[in-house]
Amino acid sequence: MNTQEENLDDVISSLIDFDDEETTSANQEERELTGEPVRLTERAARQVTKIKAEEGLDSNLYLRVAVEGGGCSGLSYKLGLDHREEKDTIFESFGIELIVNPDHLMYLEGIEIDYPDGLDARGFTFDNPNAVDNCGCGTSFSI
Repeated sequence: MNTQEENLDDVISSLIDFDDEETTSANQEERELTGEPVRLTERAARQVTKIKAEEGLDSNLYLRVAVEGGGCSGLSYKLGLDHREEKDTIFESFGIELIVNPDHLMYLEGIEIDYPDGLDARGFTFDNPNAVDNCGCGTSFSI
């Protein structure tokens, strides 16, 4: 296994590590999913395409959108190129296929990921309708 695959495995295995699984299950049952897609803006899709081309990455890689416990607001966003698992939900946005573990959908449903490239902001940003609190850096949130 190469280093890139090991890093992806580490990220995936560390996703959503809750101490109280019963509370998590109860919270998931209380909130019904709306069916809103996880989506990219056109700028973000172009950036993902550019990254895949520049790195010469496998065309079978999808953009995984996930969350993990941590960050100043409680949960942090994770983006990475990964192989699809059978349980993943797939979304398509501007030609990019995004994958989300169904356990993460309650946190990510309806999120829009952008890639501003101006002087004052550069990098992936997250507009999450589920977040009730965001940190100043924009990479963590709470619901």
